[in-house]
Amino acid sequence: MKTHTDYLFITTKQQKEIINITSEVEAVVNKSGVKEGMVLVSAMHITASVFINDEEPGLKEDFLKWLEELAPVNPSYKHHQTGEDNADAHLKRTIMGREVVVAITKSQLDFGPWEQIFYGEFDGQRKKRIVVKVMGE
Repeated sequence: MKTHTDYLFITTKQQKEIINITSEVEAVVNKSGVKEGMVLVSAMHITASVFINDEEPGLKEDFLKWLEELAPVNPSYKHHQTGEDNADAHLKRTIMGREVVVAITKSQLDFGPWEQIFYGEFDGQRKKRIVVKVMGE
């Protein structure tokens, strides 16, 4: 079995933003040479997420609005008593998830219809890292 690890680095323009990273993950899979296996894609920051969904601008806006309703910016979070001000970002990440695993078949990401990989940033505008680990034959 082969393994290959690479890192993607993202600095968002907005504090809260959702970015399609499918093509970057595909490039890592191609670089790995794995034809049959799987790829793990994981946000390496506690205020960011990696998830799978549809590439549609309105849906991305809906996610951000929905997350704000579930975990609004609020100065009364207990986490803020530690000197931090991003408790809502931690909660949003927990809702959206840390990572995804996608099958690789015939050297391609083996998605269902419309599926794409997204990076969700909830406390951004600084450099963040995503690990992409490819495993297989």
